[in-house]
Amino acid sequence: MISTSERLKSAIPRKLKWGVAGCGDFTERHFLPVLQVLQRSKLVSVYSHDLNRAKNISNKFGAPNAFDDFDQFLSSGIEAVYIAGKNSDHYQHVIKAAEAGKNILCEQPIALDSNQAEEMVNICKAKNVILAINHLHRYHPLVLKAKELLEKHMLGKIISISASCNVDRTPDDNFRFNKELSGGGVLRDLGLQWINMLRYFGGEITEVKAFKDNIIYKSEVEDFGAAILKFEKGGYGFLNVSCDSKKYYNKIEVLGYNGLIAIEEVSGKRSTSVKLIIELQGETKRVFRKRTNKLLFMLRSIQKSFIRNSPPVVTGEDELAGMKIIEEIEEQCR
Repeated sequence: MISTSERLKSAIPRKLKWGVAGCGDFTERHFLPVLQVLQRSKLVSVYSHDLNRAKNISNKFGAPNAFDDFDQFLSSGIEAVYIAGKNSDHYQHVIKAAEAGKNILCEQPIALDSNQAEEMVNICKAKNVILAINHLHRYHPLVLKAKELLEKHMLGKIISISASCNVDRTPDDNFRFNKELSGGGVLRDLGLQWINMLRYFGGEITEVKAFKDNIIYKSEVEDFGAAILKFEKGGYGFLNVSCDSKKYYNKIEVLGYNGLIAIEEVSGKRSTSVKLIIELQGETKRVFRKRTNKLLFMLRSIQKSFIRNSPPVVTGEDELAGMKIIEEIEEQCR
């Protein structure tokens, strides 16, 4: 007979033991505060190249372990790893984490180039570990609603999908402007996120025509990128990204035979109200607004995938496909 204490113990859900590699601003101000909200996850270990930084973060968020040695970090009893260091660190960290059998959530871009990304995806497959990518926009309820409406063919035949994201980011000592550390400029930093959204709404991309430039900031990587994309199923995509605009603005718009669906400010701050606009022929324009924490939705989804060993919303394969498109854009602009 099973004792009462044994029944109570079995009823308590298992907690996913997380390690965080990379202690930047996003990790400290956004990721870890949200991770603490999840009842089925707990932070166990923190890694940084700077041990003092790792100790400060671990103390702040109640993690028992802090490391500046990545191998020791992986051996500290963790089951899942959030990889959030510089782009140039992702390749080695993902490979080592996969070989250690840890499920992985990696920041984007996943690697410096598609060759690295493909190797990372293949090793994760071989080691039977989950590789998820942080594309926050995909988890917003209004993005999911827009996808649902498109799948119901509300717009009829799709003519075009345009995605625009413009921010202000000065070179200073930002690693994103160092090609050796970032792999490229705004096309990899922002463009990859919006290529993922274009593929989500429009499907696979077969052809690309593109431009990149340094309009405001002169550095070794571009601060502006634009492209026209052809979808396999028909219709065209338009991409416009820059890190040289004082006015932070982003929008994705799907134009079809029967009307349009647009989403504004989906990549804004947590306090920003995202707007979904639906304009159909013969109907009154409808506007929906929602303020929510995309990161919480994402981490709940990732937690579920890791615990149940099920595919994540955005996979390593998705990221690899996007990186190949970004590289094609860059190749055309040489």
